[in-house]
Amino acid sequence: LPATFGPDVQADDGALRNGDIVIAAITSCTNTSNARNMVTAGLLARNAVARGLSVGAPIKTSLAPGSRAVTRYLDDAGLLAPLADLGFSLVGFGCATCVGNAGPLVPEAEKAIRERNLDVAAILSGNRNFEGRIHALVRSNYLASPPLVVAYAIAGNMRVDIEKEPLGADATGKPVYLKDIWPDDQTIDQIVERHVGRDAFAQTGAEIFKGGALWDALPTQIGATFAWDDASTYIGPSPFVRRVDGQGAAIRDAVPLLVLGDNVTTDHISPVGAIEPGGPAADLLTKRGVSPADFNAYGARRGNAEVMARGTFANVRLQNKLAAPKEGGFTVHVPTGDVVSVHQAATRYAQAGTPVVIVAGNNYGAGSARDWAAKGTLMLGVRAVIAQSFERIHRANLALMGVLPIELVSTPATLAVDIESRITIEIDGARIEPRALVDVVIEHPRHGRTVVQGRVRIDTEQEAAYFAQGGVLPFVLGKATDATQRQGERL
Repeated sequence: LPATFGPDVQADDGALRNGDIVIAAITSCTNTSNARNMVTAGLLARNAVARGLSVGAPIKTSLAPGSRAVTRYLDDAGLLAPLADLGFSLVGFGCATCVGNAGPLVPEAEKAIRERNLDVAAILSGNRNFEGRIHALVRSNYLASPPLVVAYAIAGNMRVDIEKEPLGADATGKPVYLKDIWPDDQTIDQIVERHVGRDAFAQTGAEIFKGGALWDALPTQIGATFAWDDASTYIGPSPFVRRVDGQGAAIRDAVPLLVLGDNVTTDHISPVGAIEPGGPAADLLTKRGVSPADFNAYGARRGNAEVMARGTFANVRLQNKLAAPKEGGFTVHVPTGDVVSVHQAATRYAQAGTPVVIVAGNNYGAGSARDWAAKGTLMLGVRAVIAQSFERIHRANLALMGVLPIELVSTPATLAVDIESRITIEIDGARIEPRALVDVVIEHPRHGRTVVQGRVRIDTEQEAAYFAQGGVLPFVLGKATDATQRQGERL
């Protein structure tokens, strides 16, 4: 820092500019478990309020610690109030902004961002900042400690050199610098020693199962099995315990559903963030009678496979070469040439009985491990992912879900995969050898026939056993069913 942003589209005084902050969040993961960080943030807020500093109206601020103990010791120390004075009011406990639960921005800000294609910023104290994750309209996302989240929110932008330039001005117009409001170590230590003790955590732990009146009023059911509600848009039976027909058979004349570059993260793949109006998931919810205000985020609906499948590869920053220059979760449906959502194309291919694969570059599946990155890929009917290399956990997750990961051993410079390419991989999933070499045959009407060698990235005999059964869940269910049958025979 300071970050480098492109030239302002419009830099009138008072207008939103490139690099301006629109989201500032002290979030639950990582930093809020550090009491010294949180106390520092509270003291900095207290000092800032005393100097007459404030946070600008376009910035959406929030405090969402991971534990009630945090708000308890901050309140006891008199630091919760100054944080709230700057807009960092308690919004809840647990994941919030990090998983796209920031909610809508100030309407005027959203309008300006869209109309002027602004590169605005979010600053948060979490540990995730992938493209499109925090908010669909916010391109630049920065991670910082809680006190620096407060400081940057006061400054209002990421263009500032926070060590040399003022954060703002006091009531007399005198500039106020970070060093003027940063608390000294002795004060921080005294607050921590006085208020962050065993009692703050023990009392919170003793009340952990007290959810309050609203929680207690929730209806509950008792029984050996869960009573599924077919009308629920939040939770439904898992489709992953049953093997998909033909899942381990040879792949012949497959169409590329997506052609991707390097470093595609699980946040590009997995459903994450708020469910935006106009997408496949939103369309499904609308048909089920859910209003846009109640769409919620994918994280809240991860128990509904139909919603999550529609959010797979729906990231607004996805770069699919088949749909270029269009950005986002789109691809080309080959028979019609239509540019449609990835889910819609996958549905059409499934209805026609056309197998689909994904082609990608290096480090496919980078970033945080997300089970739905593999689950959603399976739900779209993808038979194989062919990549230059894989992130290790996502590779394993693909194999465990019954999706074949193939790592290219060598790629000729002439290799080109586009909407006219058809891909064949002769495998027998029931007798697959770990790390076996296979031929990936690419037929193209103009480029002819290209054969490249790939390595099956099913790395162990156990993974091969899972894959032969269509994935780890059908494998486990099969073993449980066999055990129950044997027990019944003995009885």
